[in-house]
Amino acid sequence: MRNDAQLRLILGSGSPRRLELLAQIGVVPDEVRPPDVDETPHKSELPRDYCRRIARAKAEAIDVADGEVALCADTTVALGRRILGKPADAGEAAQFLFALSGRRHRVITAVAVKAGGRVWERDMVSAVRLKHLSDTEVNAYLASDDWQGKAGGYAIQGPAGAFIPWIQGSYTAIMGLPVHETAQLLVAAGYPLYRTAS
Repeated sequence: MRNDAQLRLILGSGSPRRLELLAQIGVVPDEVRPPDVDETPHKSELPRDYCRRIARAKAEAIDVADGEVALCADTTVALGRRILGKPADAGEAAQFLFALSGRRHRVITAVAVKAGGRVWERDMVSAVRLKHLSDTEVNAYLASDDWQGKAGGYAIQGPAGAFIPWIQGSYTAIMGLPVHETAQLLVAAGYPLYRTAS
């Protein structure tokens, strides 16, 4: 699924989940180049604004040559106005999980695509409810190490999927890359995904 001009796609993320999600639509990046961006929230910054800012900052941090398209994204878990990022350790992951236990929260994923000096952006807000978690369930999940590197301390596609009885929104966005919106952005940036065979 490459276009006639053979545009090169740069994925500005080291996330294996985003690679898997791109593969669902037949896209294999030519290069994986995660940018070094400070992801510290600003004081009083709202979760959706934060997520958009980080995705755009990642795109702006990548040097895109002629014939290249960069794709960046950020996923944030929000409990009210509180941003739950990637836990520093198992203790913080436990704090996040107990805070989310039995409650609804939002998962926000912002996507930024950069080409030719322009940036196209979309964000997707989904709602997720976690069941009431017991100490045994949280401890078993922490022991799996699946929480590492995951916003909010969990991943819906891993063992924590058993804790999630209800979602509203985009499953792929909760995983880390809304496939529908990403496809639209890539096409808008000149990276057509669908063409008839010549």
